[in-house]
Amino acid sequence: MESSKTSVDDDAIGVGPHPQPWPADARLDPALLAAGDRRNVVDRYRYWRIDAIVADLDRRRHPFHVAIENWQHDRNIGAVVRNANAFLAAAVHIVGRRRWNRRGAMVTERYQHVVPHPDLRSLAAWTRARRLPLIGIDNLPGAIDLRAAELPVACVLLFGQEGPGLSASARTEVDAVLSIPQFGSTRSINAGVASGIAMYEWVRRHATVAPDVPPASASAQPGST
Repeated sequence: MESSKTSVDDDAIGVGPHPQPWPADARLDPALLAAGDRRNVVDRYRYWRIDAIVADLDRRRHPFHVAIENWQHDRNIGAVVRNANAFLAAAVHIVGRRRWNRRGAMVTERYQHVVPHPDLRSLAAWTRARRLPLIGIDNLPGAIDLRAAELPVACVLLFGQEGPGLSASARTEVDAVLSIPQFGSTRSINAGVASGIAMYEWVRRHATVAPDVPPASASAQPGST
């Protein structure tokens, strides 16, 4: 389905109302067709219903998961969810408090599976039942450099809280700890940034572009809603 912009400012995000007659496609949302689609989605999903987008993403999700500890309502969790959506993770697992700071997610949680776990023991049991290695990401003594470490195709990447990093419980449950090399004066980077680096490294090694997913067009515009 090709969409065209009508009466839309060059700097506006997305597309305006779809010209009549509307395409006969059950994936499309009549309200968006009528009013325009200003969401931060790639052109492929313009005018699509949210559930239709999720279903299409589910066909192509990568076999890695991401987990983040949430004991202090960490503001980085939203960024982790947004990164997981960008790199098409299977799911994000939030360990600890069920409520999390959604600001940084920029509503990408609508398209990303988010699974709560009360504690690390629960997450570890979930991973073991599915034979998924639980890989901690933290700059701890003895951690293996991410660039040289084995990174399984199917796995769970676990990140700790801003500040303390992986909790003591997490360190006892993980199968390995990988570190992201740093070269400046700071001793750590925040979980949002770390998650993006680790997910990109997974994608760099293992991802392939699905043949039915066209590249973003030159007219695609960035957005935050």
